[in-house]
Amino acid sequence: MPDSPDVERTPDGHYLVIDGRRWRASDPGIPDALRQELVDELMAARRAVRTQGDEARPRVNDAKVALGERGRAWWEQPTEDESAERIAATIRALLRKRDGSSICPSDAARVVGGESWRERLDQVRAVAGEMAARGVVVVTKGEEQVTVKAPGPIRLRRGPGFDARSDQGSPHP
Repeated sequence: MPDSPDVERTPDGHYLVIDGRRWRASDPGIPDALRQELVDELMAARRAVRTQGDEARPRVNDAKVALGERGRAWWEQPTEDESAERIAATIRALLRKRDGSSICPSDAARVVGGESWRERLDQVRAVAGEMAARGVVVVTKGEEQVTVKAPGPIRLRRGPGFDARSDQGSPHP
């Protein structure tokens, strides 16, 4: 559920109340521009479920996990595996939203790390490296394909193994 200022929230801000039902709110630590991209992907994925059925459901799941609406609650400390799952879902969701464009690992770090996103960069690169090993993403520097260990800024692009169901539920090999 996209967050909206006119929607009732629980006193702790963790849930939205819509028609008497509680729905987990999105992680408020996600920068607005990235949140909007993820919400746009979630809405596109929901529309795709109507036309593509179960094949599109992994897209919905990735967007909701990236937004913090599924998986470990964003206000709780995640385990390494839970954090890796959210990072992988964020990478997939942003790559789908950007449809052919690349993303910077810092985009995923900003989504899952909020203000302390720099502390997440090493884990984001590690998860991206695992995804690259499976062909889900390709790591580039300029036009050259590199590894996540390349110094300086890198970009992530869809790999030959990327599709609607790519890498679902498997941030680690």
